[in-house]
Amino acid sequence: MRKPSRMPIGLRLANTAKTVGRAFDDTLAAAGGSSPVWLVLLTLKTQAMASQREIAAAVGIQGATLTHHLNGMERDGLITRTRDPENRRVHQVRLTGQGEEMFHRLATAAQAHDERLREGFTEDELETLEKLLTRLQANVTAPREGA
Repeated sequence: MRKPSRMPIGLRLANTAKTVGRAFDDTLAAAGGSSPVWLVLLTLKTQAMASQREIAAAVGIQGATLTHHLNGMERDGLITRTRDPENRRVHQVRLTGQGEEMFHRLATAAQAHDERLREGFTEDELETLEKLLTRLQANVTAPREGA
């Protein structure tokens, strides 16, 4: 097997994603949050109130992991959970005033991180990057002929 002339694109993309993800986690941590907390707050901010199932679907965190994060957020005063009167097995989750404050703090941090990522790119380059990332995603999600 001959040595590749370039790093495989999947490996380059994975390494870049890890680096960018760690930098985002560090940015959120410096603002007093974390990625899971940010995703839950963002979901609640856009939906005002949601069930744990809806949050899990939006955030991509399932079962015990989501419950663990919600327990901590409730303990920290960021959310409240109440049983749905129509279905006692369902918990409705709402932001508190402290949750609103945390949302705004993390939103500011997330926006600063996004601006940092965009540094040095022109609008045309960002548009091209978006198209290339979309194409890469399509390449691995589209059904393959003969498969």
